[in-house]
Order: sequence, then structure tokens, then C-alpha cells
Amino acid sequence: MRAIVIFAFLIISIQWGISQNLKPYILAFETSESISAVKAQVEKNLEQNDIKVIGQYQPASDKNRWIIVISSSELENAVSSIGGLTGFAAALRIGITRENGKTLVSYTNPSYWGNAYFRANYSKVTSKYNALNTKIQNAMKNSGSYVGTPFGSKKGISASDLQKYHYMMGMPYFDDTVELGSFDSYQAAVAKVQSSIVNGVPGVKMVYKVKIPGKNLTLYGFGLNGEEGEKQFMPIIDIGNPKHTAFLPYEILVKDNEVHMLHGRFRIALSFPDLTMMTFSKIMSTPGNIEDALGQVVK
Repeated sequence: MRAIVIFAFLIISIQWGISQNLKPYILAFETSESISAVKAQVEKNLEQNDIKVIGQYQPASDKNRWIIVISSSELENAVSSIGGLTGFAAALRIGITRENGKTLVSYTNPSYWGNAYFRANYSKVTSKYNALNTKIQNAMKNSGSYVGTPFGSKKGISASDLQKYHYMMGMPYFDDTVELGSFDSYQAAVAKVQSSIVNGVPGVKMVYKVKIPGKNLTLYGFGLNGEEGEKQFMPIIDIGNPKHTAFLPYEILVKDNEVHMLHGRFRIALSFPDLTMMTFSKIMSTPGNIEDALGQVVK
């Protein structure tokens, strides 16, 4: 009898632990309305909740997908308070996807990405993330029948594991970034990126820009529309339902006089934590292709 009780306790403990885990995306609601109708409604409700829409685009040349990128005073203040590579946390993403005759609206889970990017400092900005999360939920509730279902990983990942996340031994951590370029100053780095945006870069299109007040930090998001870009790798890795549309776009961060990107083997794994090694092997060249594409922005 005692053994049965202990076993039951262990099962309950495991289930409770899994229930506390975080997943990369949250399904907000689904509707029969078109993507164009939904994105207009969502954008309006975001702005009414003091959430800034800083960019949007159709990823992977897929008419069944749309992305809205958002920021807010909470995100900017959180990044400003810690600085450094937390600049990658200055934006969150909303995916609108047409699947099986319905339009699904999802967004990047603030707690998941906050823990992954702020790591041990997340406790210092938790209140800001909670406030933003409430605003996002209110915007979604005003846009449709809110369900708030986390998805993107079967079991999820604990907050403590997210703060030191890497896919497996030998794979990069958050701070194992790729330095795309180094300049004489922050101003020179920003000027180079801006020049590339104005002049155009093959296979790369800017979606958004966030400047962190009072810091030498600017985050840019880019759509990867080249032959080896989104339309090549998304059909390989985004094979579950709901779709992980809010994985995109990809970012570069100007930090002081340096320009960084998150390593593809970190950023992709964090966005698709349940990907098998077999699937990863099918996109072995993708991290390098992303680096080559974004590297053009600083050359």
C-alpha cells in the first residue's frame, strides 16, 4: 500500500511539474474570418491596449500566413534595465495562419521568451512581463473567443531550463551569438545597417526596428525572402499544428559598436524545441544560410 501511495505521489509530482513548464507559443483564438479581416481587428485592439505595432509582413511568400510584430513600454523598459543581449527581447510576434479552413491567431509566449532571453535576470523584469501579458490577453479577448492554449512543445520547458537553454550538448547557448560585424562606434554600426536597408540587400527585407531609449541598442527584424530563406526551411521544420508562424522574422541586434544575431542552432531550436535530430539534419545548412543573408546587411 505504501509503495502505491509513493508511486501515485511521484506521478502527481511529475504531472504538476510538466503543467508548470512553458511553451513557446499561445493560441489566442480561431475564427472563420479571413486573414485580412482578422489582422485589421487584432491590430486595432493591440493599439487600444497601448501595444505598439512596429511591423508586419507575409512570411515565406505564403498567402496563408501573416505576422504582426509588437513592442511596448514594458519590453523597452525591461531591456533598458538590464541591457546587453537582452535587446533581442525588445519585440514579440503574433502569427495569423490559415489552417484547415480556419484562421488561427497565436503569439509568442512572453514568459517563455522572457526567461530564455533575460535568463537569471528574468526575476527583475517579471512584473513588466506580467503587465504586458495582461495587455496582450485583453487585446486578444477583444478580437475573438480567447482560449489561451500554450503550444509548440509536448512537455514544455521549465523556466530554470529556459534560462540556460541549449538543444543538446555541443549546441550554442543564448550568449553564443554570431558577431556579424564590428564598427568604430554604435552610430557607425547603425548607419551601416540603415544604409543597407535603404539601398536594398538581396533576399533580405526589413520588417521592423526598435531603438531602446537611453541605450546603445537597436533591434532589427528581417524577412528572409531569398531562395534559401523562409520558403525553403519553413515547410521542413513547421510541420505540426498549430503552425509556428510567430517564429519569424529573424533578428539582428546592434549592441554598442557590434552587430549580433542569435545562432541559428539556438534560435531555431528554441522556437521548435521538439524538433528531432532527423529533422534538424534536413536543415543543416540553414543556420549558415541565415548568417550569410544577414551578414550582407553589415558589409
